[in-house]
Amino acid sequence: LTKEQTAATAMLDIEHEDNIPIPDTDSNVYTRGTIGQHNVVIACLPEDIIGTTAATNVVTHMLRTFTGIRFALIVGIGGGIPNLPDYDVCLGDIVVSGPQGTFPGVRAPFHS
Repeated sequence: LTKEQTAATAMLDIEHEDNIPIPDTDSNVYTRGTIGQHNVVIACLPEDIIGTTAATNVVTHMLRTFTGIRFALIVGIGGGIPNLPDYDVCLGDIVVSGPQGTFPGVRAPFHS
């Protein structure tokens, strides 16, 4: 998922130096920076490891290391988006998801 990480890093206005100590128990590699007036921390899933469990591990380590995080945005390629009659989701679209109950949470896509 290095393409997503590269895209996220390119959005930074300023990239910060790596001068914050990371605990030995945290295996994530972080890119820190600023977008506008917001401090941002970016991490990527380990190479060749995908899925919700891997994403949960990355986020858990990040929240333990950076205790001031208030919002998280997980970015990736959705390989299992259903073909819904009201939505024409195509590769390259931006989809915002918020699952509730049995509803998968796919909202109206933004066509790129």
